[in-house]
Amino acid sequence: MRRTIGRIPAADRPTWGRLPPLVFILVFRPVPVSKPPPTPRFLNNTQAAAYLNLSPRTLEKQRVIGGGPWFRKFGRRVVYSLADLDAWADERRCSSTSDLPYERALGR
Repeated sequence: MRRTIGRIPAADRPTWGRLPPLVFILVFRPVPVSKPPPTPRFLNNTQAAAYLNLSPRTLEKQRVIGGGPWFRKFGRRVVYSLADLDAWADERRCSSTSDLPYERALGR
């Protein structure tokens, strides 16, 4: 009875001086890369308020009175563009309370 190690019989085992009789080939398969979900182009009133860290009611008031970010109406639906929200927020950037944009942001 011959002793075997794996599939190679003990008598046919490779020595240090030569390569093993079996050649192992590694097959690499590409790992599927999941795409990040697309960023929404438009946000509804609740999402826009959360994006700006405001109350949804604040945006509703600013739509009626004015002074809020630009919005679009699709039928009865009101949506805000991300670019418009960012532009509106950048207009209200102030370095101190005595800046003119600070007064404008307060509506004075």
